[in-house]
Amino acid sequence: MNDPFLKRYFPWLLFIGIALNVPGLFLDIIEPDGALYATIAKHIVLHRDWINLFGDGHDWLDKPHFPFWMAAISYKIFGITGFTYKLPAFIFFLIGLRYTYLLGRDLYNVDVARIAVLVSAIALHSTLFNFDVRAEPYLTTCIIAAIWHMLLVYRKEHWGHIVAAALFAACAIMTKGIFALLTITGGWAIFWLVTGQFRELLNWRWWLMLVLCFLFILPELYSLYAQFDLHPEKVVFGKTNVSGIRFFFWDSQFGRFFNTGPIKGKGSATFFLHTTLWAFLPWSVGLVAGIIYLIKSDKNRQPVRWIVYGSALLTFLLFSLSRFQLPHYLVILFPHFSLITAYYLYQMAGASKLKIFVHIQSGILVLTFILIAGLLYITGIQNAIIAVAICGVIVVANFFIRVKNPLQQLLYKAYATGAIMYLFLFLFFYPFLLQYQSGRQAAKVIPIEHKHIPTAEYGSLSYSFEFYAPGDVSLIKTQNDLQNFIKKAPCYLYTTPAVTDSLLRAGVPAELKAVPQHFHVTRLKGSFLNQKSRSGVLEPRNLLFIKN
Repeated sequence: MNDPFLKRYFPWLLFIGIALNVPGLFLDIIEPDGALYATIAKHIVLHRDWINLFGDGHDWLDKPHFPFWMAAISYKIFGITGFTYKLPAFIFFLIGLRYTYLLGRDLYNVDVARIAVLVSAIALHSTLFNFDVRAEPYLTTCIIAAIWHMLLVYRKEHWGHIVAAALFAACAIMTKGIFALLTITGGWAIFWLVTGQFRELLNWRWWLMLVLCFLFILPELYSLYAQFDLHPEKVVFGKTNVSGIRFFFWDSQFGRFFNTGPIKGKGSATFFLHTTLWAFLPWSVGLVAGIIYLIKSDKNRQPVRWIVYGSALLTFLLFSLSRFQLPHYLVILFPHFSLITAYYLYQMAGASKLKIFVHIQSGILVLTFILIAGLLYITGIQNAIIAVAICGVIVVANFFIRVKNPLQQLLYKAYATGAIMYLFLFLFFYPFLLQYQSGRQAAKVIPIEHKHIPTAEYGSLSYSFEFYAPGDVSLIKTQNDLQNFIKKAPCYLYTTPAVTDSLLRAGVPAELKAVPQHFHVTRLKGSFLNQKSRSGVLEPRNLLFIKN
């Protein structure tokens, strides 16, 4: 089947889906992780050091180099800005949509591929990570790309796919660690087990791919060795004699899974079950129905599709059993989820059951609008009336669109839901939040021509200040270091009012340049969202210019 609706409207819906992601690229980088990662990449460019990662005031070992290298390359070409930090991740997101299409086309058909791309383009957490960029856009694309190229290797297509599969797998490893291989190869292992293709384990193509993958990660291994293994005197995680190579292969992966590494977490086996229900909006109901359909009703069970199902299953179980759990981990499975959802919607396209989901999607659309309107009322966001009007027009217009095709109705309503969510978030809500990111507000005051003037923070840490300040920013930890820094005057100091008062009482010739209000905007509380109680939870920060 080649659905005429999909063939005709797919490009337009895809354009809308991509466009809804774009406004987030132009917003400030949000703290903590996004701003920290952007600062690490900034350090690479300012110090022309592509080997040593430096962040949070010390040598940084938590994540591999690949995302930072990508951001640093973007800085080198276009300059150091929030947009150029997010740009390479967004490009990877677009490449990931292409590979989702290719895998859907080759495992199912063109219609399933198109639906999967439309699903993936506006899945909530995927879109949010084009605004709050971390490692996930890179990792997601590298994983799905490696799986597709492996499919062509399995089908004995051009040998170049062996190289491409190895390269994408290596980039995934250099983004998050060796556990990325489980997501890439786990589905293949289940497929071979189900079909009894044990001889594939001896296939020279896979072994060549593995060797090439190791060769491609050598830059990462060399960088870790040069920064840490050659310098046992460095203090990392409160210890000396820390091996970067060991951390990369063991502590960052198995250490987190078994909760024995230097970075520990806590979690519940059901955490990702309920997290998926909101993170994959507006498609959550379709995903749940798709999984049930695959288990109970799918009559076209082609074993090769286990490379998607098995990969998603093993990774989801791994995340759930791990004690280190964060919601954004799920993003790497969104292409898998999109294919499962798309296959179900395609199979149901001519069935009356799909009309039930159209009604459910209508309910989600209306509920989303009500929540947005309520949040606008509570927060007192500027231009709230305009926001409600825009979202209201989209909702009303969607109900006036008369189409008989249930799949078309479902996609329209889902995209209307995505439109009101992301227009609200990127045009109104996040701009409102970011004005309370004090480090960014303070950095705006420092003229670009002062980028060579010493700048530091003391008493209050702000990654956004470190990134948006025009030059390098030092992190001062002790009173003695503060006194030594003041001797470098003229200089800038980002700090708290208490420190400001003590310096002024001591006779330090300091001029107060900015007093931005601060709140940890990624840990929202009702007292902050409520405009009537907000002032009580805000904390002032100071930017001082210390004179000679």
